[in-house]
Amino acid sequence: MIQLDKVSKAYRTRTGRHWVFRDVSFTIGNSEKIGILGRNGAGKSTLIRLIGGVEQPTSGRISSEMSISWPLSFSGAFQHSLTGLDNLRFICRIYDKDPDVAAEEVENFAELGRYLKEPIKTYSAGMRARLAFGISLAVDFDCFLIDEIVAVGDQRFQDKCFQELFVKRADRAMIIVSHNDKYIRAHCDRAAVLSGGTLTQFDDMDAAYDYYQAQEGE
Repeated sequence: MIQLDKVSKAYRTRTGRHWVFRDVSFTIGNSEKIGILGRNGAGKSTLIRLIGGVEQPTSGRISSEMSISWPLSFSGAFQHSLTGLDNLRFICRIYDKDPDVAAEEVENFAELGRYLKEPIKTYSAGMRARLAFGISLAVDFDCFLIDEIVAVGDQRFQDKCFQELFVKRADRAMIIVSHNDKYIRAHCDRAAVLSGGTLTQFDDMDAAYDYYQAQEGE
């Protein structure tokens, strides 16, 4: 189970604190899939970074009994002077995953070829995203955090991502953030809408969609 209790996030700006959202609370159970809808700039990616531990909340508490992935395709934690393989091995040691097994899995999935042994600084953004995605699948978390930027590469590679994530790991919990309601409907059990700094939850997908449309029209 993952639980957020009155989580708030603010950033300091020249004009003072800017609150992205306040008092966000929700719980996700094992194998449950929740979608978070919101327009661009609503704070969806910020929320998922907090859940993944990439950033810390300004106030509130996030607790978990599950292992949680970093946001899929997030490559900000890579050491760019090291090779992709060296980064992979370092991450595997942190998560107690056999690096040799993981390297084979990532090599087959990410299709980086010789670049896996080249420094990250030589990678394109898409290559970094594929490596990050591949490592997260190799570590194999209990809960995957999916930002709408998960679609990397051509259609064939996107189909490969879908198979690995939504078919082979259908028993895992997932938190999916997007502004695409069709994507949320296709993959989630329930949904919430992040708007105006507030998260509103719905058990009924149609109700969530109607509320989201109403917020979009404002």
